[in-house]
Amino acid sequence: MTAIRVLLVDDDPLVRAGLSLMMGGADDIEIVGEAADGAEAEALVDRTRPDVVLMDIRMPTVDGLTATERLRAREDAPQVVVLTTFHADEQVLRALRVGAAGFVLKDTPPAEILAAVRRVAAGDPVLSPAVTRQLMRHAVGTAADTRRTRARERLAALNDREREVAVAVGRGLANAAIATGLFMSLATVKTHVSRILAKLDLDNRVQIALLAYDAGLLEEEQGER
Repeated sequence: MTAIRVLLVDDDPLVRAGLSLMMGGADDIEIVGEAADGAEAEALVDRTRPDVVLMDIRMPTVDGLTATERLRAREDAPQVVVLTTFHADEQVLRALRVGAAGFVLKDTPPAEILAAVRRVAAGDPVLSPAVTRQLMRHAVGTAADTRRTRARERLAALNDREREVAVAVGRGLANAAIATGLFMSLATVKTHVSRILAKLDLDNRVQIALLAYDAGLLEEEQGER
């Protein structure tokens, strides 16, 4: 079994030490490096080729948001999980918009952090439905009319079935639940999600959910019920 290669990025050496100690005991995870800011992280990514980067947001020199955007723009981009002390911080939302696969709170139990790393390495986001709804409510509450208009313009590229899947993703549903709710096969749901990502030039399901909320699709669905 190939170990998941993880890079730790946080300006607090105690946080890095705690994460390294906790994660180093897992047989399927390898800590390949530690960085104190975003600039150092970018250089280490070049040398260590991690699968997952645990990224703090507030750091000197180059902050985690800038580093996340730069890393996710790479052709061979690692997955990025944001480390934060807040559930719905505006900077976390911005990190998700530029391609972070999700976030974990710094006081999250060790077993859950390990599970988050494994999920992201497997291609799944690390936002529970409850946390997703909280983030989306925050996003909608702070979004300007121009953001809604732009989101609707982008979503116009989807057909009706893809739009339904996008709404389901916005509700925080997993593929199996979407398949059941929309009377599709699991393979068909996966195909639709892949097409949505390609059509909208998005990196992951979190960005689909953010776009659906920005466009007001979740509000429309609730109003139809």
